[in-house]
Amino acid sequence: MTEKTESLQSTQGETTQRPIPSLGFGTFQLKGATCIQAVATALEVGYRHIDTAQMYENEAEVGKAIRASGVPRSELFVTTKVWRTNLRSEDFRRSTDECLSKLGLDQVDLLLIHWPNRDIPLDEPLEALQNAKEEGKTKRVGVSNFAPSQLEHALKVIPDLACLQVEYHPLLSQDRLLEIVRSNGMFLTAYSPLGQGRLLDKWRLKRIARAHGKNTAQTILRWHLQQNGVVPIPRSGNVDHIRSNFDVFDFELTKDEMDRIDALDAGKRFVNPGWVDWER
Repeated sequence: MTEKTESLQSTQGETTQRPIPSLGFGTFQLKGATCIQAVATALEVGYRHIDTAQMYENEAEVGKAIRASGVPRSELFVTTKVWRTNLRSEDFRRSTDECLSKLGLDQVDLLLIHWPNRDIPLDEPLEALQNAKEEGKTKRVGVSNFAPSQLEHALKVIPDLACLQVEYHPLLSQDRLLEIVRSNGMFLTAYSPLGQGRLLDKWRLKRIARAHGKNTAQTILRWHLQQNGVVPIPRSGNVDHIRSNFDVFDFELTKDEMDRIDALDAGKRFVNPGWVDWER
């Protein structure tokens, strides 16, 4: 049986850093007082992995909620991301400093390139990302929304890349990316893990959920958690949903149930602005 302290092991053979919490809290589209309350609730419930980004325009609110929570910084895993229009070296450095200032932190646990930018060669932001780590502004570095070939290139520049963050849910297989992630000792952060709500009425998921006395959202998150190296980051501004989404550590899906959920794959993306060739 799993416990609420469930976590991933440190990546790339790291032994001095604390394990990565296996369930995170996303903050996309949460603003102002709603964001502060949502993060405060998440921390109260037990989340210790908080995900934000420059583009979300809520880093100040996330930082305020963290400080007010009383949770020791040493217990938290905080991720932020530099937006795709700020990937030139100087822009990246400035953006990183602004992110830290808004969060009220000297260092984040994970810093990501939010999206690649076709107009900026990948090596430039990757080197800026590595510099941020060497300067102590982040403990780990990673990328978000990179296609397989882009991820493989990134790993040549930064062999100890820790994380890939992408959309991942039962309607969208990420087998190719997961193979690269796992073979390189990384972890995959799954955003939109509930398919932006489109999965909640699937009869197959409802049937599996009923067998465990759980709801469909909890069942989907459990599906993520039982995969090697996958960290889902559900986002909600609803207090009840925040609490419910964390209540996923007291049951396990069978292999047959996992396979039945895998079979829902339809190659369906809900986040597809056309900035990346997904190489599907």
